Amino acid sequence: MRAPDFWWRPAPSFLARLLSPFGAFYGARTLARMGLPGKASSIPVICVGNPVAGGAGKTPAAIEIARLLNLARRNPVFLTRGYGGKLEGPVRVDPKTHTARDVGDEPLLLCRTAPCVVAHDRVSGAALAAKFGDVIVMDDGFQNPSLKKDMSLLVIDTEQGIGNGLCIPAGPLRAPIEDQLARADAVILIGEGKAAGFLGRRKKPPQLAARLVPDAKLAGALKGRRVLAFAGIGRPQKFSGTLKALGADVVRLAAFGDHHVFTVAEARALLDEAAREDLTLVTTEKDFARLTGPELKWLADKTYALPVRLAFDNPKLVTSGLKKLFG
Repeated sequence: MRAPDFWWRPAPSFLARLLSPFGAFYGARTLARMGLPGKASSIPVICVGNPVAGGAGKTPAAIEIARLLNLARRNPVFLTRGYGGKLEGPVRVDPKTHTARDVGDEPLLLCRTAPCVVAHDRVSGAALAAKFGDVIVMDDGFQNPSLKKDMSLLVIDTEQGIGNGLCIPAGPLRAPIEDQLARADAVILIGEGKAAGFLGRRKKPPQLAARLVPDAKLAGALKGRRVLAFAGIGRPQKFSGTLKALGADVVRLAAFGDHHVFTVAEARALLDEAAREDLTLVTTEKDFARLTGPELKWLADKTYALPVRLAFDNPKLVTSGLKKLFG
């Protein structure tokens, strides 16, 4: 499913205003649920979430948080719901046996950095995760109260911000933004866009600047190439923009909904177009994780996946904050 365009217009459209009473109800209900007490885990829990529906960069942020914890001699373990996967868990992700159809696409990326547990029930997931590490990094779940968080981080893409500032279905917010900010220990601002102006000059929660850095080797290989990009993520246009910034000639972007499950017909169409127009197929790592099974292997074999990582402007400051969890 792709977020409607009117969500991301700075001023609410007529349709957004028409839906705003439903958004107010949705936001109030979510906020009430967020206020419920959660069950404590036996090890610290760091939640990396976002205030809006759709992609904002929380998975790269969670991966970088885990990497910094590793450097600080901790043993992080990821906990995620496994959106799009059929397994309810709790289960530890095994990339040798699990596919995106089993656990979703994001866990297959997370488990490259640290052990990853998928669980629809976050409390039972935390109990399993505690067997594999000494600190949980939860990818998403900021608005879910079931598991008590020791640190909550909100990720905001500074190019899209919070759109029209309304709650689902009138806008992209999962709950009123001021109430979400009040529950965050810090905000991770990704990029150099102008859409985070709503934060103003407030000092709380602290703001941590970061950026997404594409893999240098593949970036160099794509420079000057005519590309057919395809992506089923929160913001496919952002992926296209990244490729253009690397010097690739993006002839066309095939945009799909977030977590899209590719069909054989779509795979064949992409391959035929690339062959006919002499284009290089490029997708995101998250999309590439879903190109599994014999029916999609032929598309995976012809496609480049562009890795990106999140880099904090001041990683020492972030590490210092993380260490406070352990006294």
